[in-house]
Amino acid sequence: MTNSTDDMGVLVKPIGVIRTPFADKFAVPRQPGLAPHAKAVIEFYPPYDDEQAFVGIDGFSHLHILFVFDRIDYTKFRARVRPPRLGGNISMGVFATRSPFRPNRIGLSVVKINKVIREKGKVKIEVSGADLVDSTPILDIKPYIPFVDSIESAKGGFASTKPKCLNVQFSDCALEFLKNENSVDLKAVEEILSQDPRPAYKDIHDKKEYSATLYGFIFRFTVDGDILCVNSVMKNGDEHEEEV
Repeated sequence: MTNSTDDMGVLVKPIGVIRTPFADKFAVPRQPGLAPHAKAVIEFYPPYDDEQAFVGIDGFSHLHILFVFDRIDYTKFRARVRPPRLGGNISMGVFATRSPFRPNRIGLSVVKINKVIREKGKVKIEVSGADLVDSTPILDIKPYIPFVDSIESAKGGFASTKPKCLNVQFSDCALEFLKNENSVDLKAVEEILSQDPRPAYKDIHDKKEYSATLYGFIFRFTVDGDILCVNSVMKNGDEHEEEV
C-alpha cells in the first residue's frame, strides 16, 4: 500500500493475513469483540513468522491488529461519512468514526489471544473476536497493555453503549442441516447474526430475506421485530442445488 503526499511517500508491506469465518463484508461484526466465539488465525509471511519475533507474547491476553480495509473501493477523500451506529442517516466527520472509508484504509482492532501455534520454528496466532474479512492483509500486531490501553474515564461519543442484539433462532431444517457440520461454531454464528448485519437504514417493516456467508456456508435469514430467524443453510457454491 502506498500513501503519497506532496513531499513524501510511505511504503507499507503486509506481514501476513488473517483467516476468519467471514467470506465477505456482509455480516462482519461492526466492532471487535462482539462475537467472542468467532475464532480466526493470523498467518505471518516469512521472515515475520520467525518464532524469535514472538518471544514474550505468551504473557499477553490480547492484541492490537493493524490491517488494511482492502475490500473498500476508495477513490477520493470523504470528509463526512454515515456511521451504521447512527442508522446510516446522519453524517459525521470521518475522523470521528471508525469508518473504513479513510484516506489510508488502515483499520485497528483488539482481539483475544487463544493460543500461539509454534511449528518448526514458525508461528501462527489463533485469536477470537476479530471483525475482519477472511484474507485481510495484516500490517502489524502489538500487545494490548491494560494500564495504558484501558481508560476508565474515556468517553464513547455517539457509540457509548453496546448496540442492541437480536434474538437468533434457527428453523428445524437449518438445525438439521448443521447438526453434523463440525466446522461451524453455532454459538459464533448466533453472536454474529445477533448484531443485525442488515444495512443500517433498513425499514422496521423490512421482510426481505438476506444471506450471510460464514464458515463456508450460506445462512439465509429474515428479521421480524427483535427476532432473526435462520430459514435455511447451504454450502457456499451450492446455490443452484436444492436447499435443505
